[in-house]
Amino acid sequence: MASGTFPPFGCYSRRSSPEKTAMDGFEVEHDFPQIGRRTMLLNARKVLYDHSSAITILLAFNDITARRVIEKEKEELLKRTEDLLNQKDVLLREMEHRVANSLQIIASILLLKARNVTSEETRQHLKDAHQRVLSVAEVQRHLHTSAGVDEIDVGSYLPKLCSSLASSMVGEAQPIAVNVTAEDGRMDSQRAVSLGLIVTELVLNAIKYAFPTERAGARIQVTYETAGSDWKLTVSDNGIGKIANDVPNTGLGTAIVEALVKQLEARVDVVSDADGTSVSVTRATFTSRVPRAA
Repeated sequence: MASGTFPPFGCYSRRSSPEKTAMDGFEVEHDFPQIGRRTMLLNARKVLYDHSSAITILLAFNDITARRVIEKEKEELLKRTEDLLNQKDVLLREMEHRVANSLQIIASILLLKARNVTSEETRQHLKDAHQRVLSVAEVQRHLHTSAGVDEIDVGSYLPKLCSSLASSMVGEAQPIAVNVTAEDGRMDSQRAVSLGLIVTELVLNAIKYAFPTERAGARIQVTYETAGSDWKLTVSDNGIGKIANDVPNTGLGTAIVEALVKQLEARVDVVSDADGTSVSVTRATFTSRVPRAA
């Protein structure tokens, strides 16, 4: 037979019995007349007869040409898919790197403009915009250095962001410590940008309004807690409180925070008294385990 499968062993005489020696799954390729090149799987058994000294070799051929063609096509398809995924990853990394560099350039331009304008109000708006751009750039830097292209490690992201805010916004005349306590947790890049912008607005607000005069031990505490898919962000200070400084609860920063909180499907709670101000952004029903700054 040139192709197909030989009859199974059960079709032969019951007088025959195979020995232990055998050959299984021996693959051969051969050019057959009329049907062309085929891939055959060969199995062999030695057969002994009860009343004869003759030795018979039982051979079974299975035509696996089609199977091997399909397997080869799958391997080639898998390789092409892996190559495309690798190219996609390289392109994404390059894009993230370029976006981060572009954001840094924009932030630098805003800072240069802030130094050149004469209006104090305009200068402050430009500095705030500069910090907002930096918070987005920080997410891009984390995307570029992290193992995944779509998730951010919040536990390492927030300390770096707050350190950047403190170094650029806290003046020597009124030193303010910005401390961060962040539990490990991952968040997709879109939500991380929103969270970073909220932290930026709240920290900037505390720096500008919580300590109008020099105060020993001035401190801003940023806390991020997680519980499964729920989380809670708290930015508190030990400043004079909103009641004392009578800062109106309106403006671009407040509008940005409210919009971002809604986008994150969270709620915002504010506690302000003579001991300072605490702003909490909570997703779902999270019970805090960390006391406010004192």
